[in-house]
Amino acid sequence: MSNTQTIPLPERFDFYYHKIFTYNYQSIIKLEGINHIILDFSRVLYLDSSALGMMVLLHRKAQELHISTSIKGAHGQAEEILNIANMQKLYIIENC
Repeated sequence: MSNTQTIPLPERFDFYYHKIFTYNYQSIIKLEGINHIILDFSRVLYLDSSALGMMVLLHRKAQELHISTSIKGAHGQAEEILNIANMQKLYIIENC
């Protein structure tokens, strides 16, 4: 049985969102039975290198706990940045 949690992201996914993002994913990975985390990029219009770094950290922590990770709803510039950063090597990219 799949136990999935989704983390909605803001229009600007950058350094200033670090504390909220970290709190959100740390709360989720503590939950019993979680085996998949989705990052909801449907609202994201901008992301910077710190956002990419946060995503790498989340992926590493999730991998240690055998939790899969995916991205859904990425579009426009955010999607281009994720592609350039090769995030498909870490995250399952879900097409909406």
